[in-house]
Amino acid sequence: MSEKKILLEVKNLVTEFNTDEGSVKAVKGISFTLYRGETVGIVGESGSGKSVTSLSIMRLIPSPPGKISSGEVIYHTKDGRQIDLLQIPEEEMRKFRGNDISMIFQEPMTSLNPVFTCGDQVMEAILLHQKVDKEKAKAITLEMFEKVQLPDPPRIFDAYPHQLSGGQKQRVMIAMAMSCNPDILIADEPTTALDVTVQKTILELMNDLSMQLESSIVFITHDLGVIGEIADRVIVMYQGNIVETGDVLDIFKNPKHPYTRSLLACRPPLGKRLSKLPTVKDFMRVEADGSITELNTSVEEAINKVVVSEATTKERMEKLKEKTPILEVKGLKTWFPTNKNFFGKTTSWVKAVDDVSFQVYPGETMGLVGESGCGKTTLGRTILNLAPAHDGEVLFEGRDILSMNSADLKDLRKDMQIIFQDPYSSLNPRMTIGGAIQEPMSVHGLLSNEKERKDKVESLLSTVGLDPNHYHRYPHEFSGGQRQRICIARALALNPRFIICDESVSALDVSVQAQVLNLLLNLREEFGFTYIFISHDLSVVKFMSDQMIVMNKGKIEEMGIADEIYNNPQKEYTQRLIGAIPKGELGDIERRIAASKRVNA
Repeated sequence: MSEKKILLEVKNLVTEFNTDEGSVKAVKGISFTLYRGETVGIVGESGSGKSVTSLSIMRLIPSPPGKISSGEVIYHTKDGRQIDLLQIPEEEMRKFRGNDISMIFQEPMTSLNPVFTCGDQVMEAILLHQKVDKEKAKAITLEMFEKVQLPDPPRIFDAYPHQLSGGQKQRVMIAMAMSCNPDILIADEPTTALDVTVQKTILELMNDLSMQLESSIVFITHDLGVIGEIADRVIVMYQGNIVETGDVLDIFKNPKHPYTRSLLACRPPLGKRLSKLPTVKDFMRVEADGSITELNTSVEEAINKVVVSEATTKERMEKLKEKTPILEVKGLKTWFPTNKNFFGKTTSWVKAVDDVSFQVYPGETMGLVGESGCGKTTLGRTILNLAPAHDGEVLFEGRDILSMNSADLKDLRKDMQIIFQDPYSSLNPRMTIGGAIQEPMSVHGLLSNEKERKDKVESLLSTVGLDPNHYHRYPHEFSGGQRQRICIARALALNPRFIICDESVSALDVSVQAQVLNLLLNLREEFGFTYIFISHDLSVVKFMSDQMIVMNKGKIEEMGIADEIYNNPQKEYTQRLIGAIPKGELGDIERRIAASKRVNA
């Protein structure tokens, strides 16, 4: 990249949406340049305008309610033409979209058509943009499936989206986006809800493909750790504006804007034990008029304020073990039948949970980590008797949950709660959030009357950092982080003693994630809760947990004090999980940039 050639220029882009409250500017006159062969990372929280920017470049803003009200998006073609993509007719734009400029969307399940095979969907893009017959299009598709390292490309070609894992669906989307050798690949949060090992593979894959095809990448994410793994240059967006831009190494070494510093600080660090995570409020104060008052805090200062010694975790665990376990899991098996013979007898099983045993003590947070499909969610559901066990015991305060009758089990539900991964699908869209939180209290006959319950709901909303006046609002009126807080408030409504958090922060922005994790820790200290915290993100599990279980293929791979497992992993699987975490450390970024320069030379 010694001679930088401009590929795309975004000039004074303004995109707005009409709402009930009037016109809202989602992108407020931003400008940036993309050079040929480089990867630019756009980072920011939900609502910062990063996805709207990418959709504006592609001219995919839904109208109404949205419109691109001003600006230019100038694409420099290989033959030297300069085309303003915002001015050409839609028919001409279709020729560029998918061919010269491609996009990988955030959610592959909703981006792929469930009624067509994966192969047909990739072939469709090739047939639309390239002058080839069906046979050649199929050959290109299979070749792309090999390039994106999908197992058994002919099988995947004939498979439907629901038959693939999340990581495999995302690879199909990458194959589709890269199938026409685009000049520009826009990747909108392509790894957000993926396991760290799958994420690492996909980041390497995108890097390799962009070098092979000489494409430029616009990589959109809320996680600066991921940006450190892939980007050459970084654009930081906040509330529709670009607040900072620079080379990736400069941004990590010397972040200028307080918002950039907060994004760097609020991801759980792996090398230190913190009492709580820094949040945006530690770096800046947003006034009522939207202006920012900067607090002169560095990333190091914010982290050093909350560092505790790792010995405190060990001492805390020793004290907790002096008590009687609140939960004992003994030889638990959850098997699902896959094949049956002619007489209806099961001949083979998927062993989702296979002979798992452990103890959890009152006030402890037990972390449960592993890749998708390792059995961690099934284990959590089986503990609560939401999934049928094949064999084993689950003792809660000495009583076997699995052998209880329905009346006893209903009574026990007050003490054992779960916070699900997706807050939107676990809230009834037709029920106000006040009603959703109040309903379990009514079912279990808590408090004397509806007024007392309503007062309790408003108190819970305050506890989780929401406005009690939002009692009558519906789930769709809240952001993802706010919905997750509503689910936490609902779990707290019955005054439980034991809560399972199932991937409850995996899809949240790192800044919102930090607030929710801090909230869960504060509630544990205030109310003495016991948690099982399930996640595929080892850095989050290490921050939250006293002890940690690493699961693989239904079995416990490793178990012990969280810091000790991270500092000295015994099993190769655990070492691989830790090695795949995007750490965003300066040394790693410097090594990646040096290696890239050697390859380009």
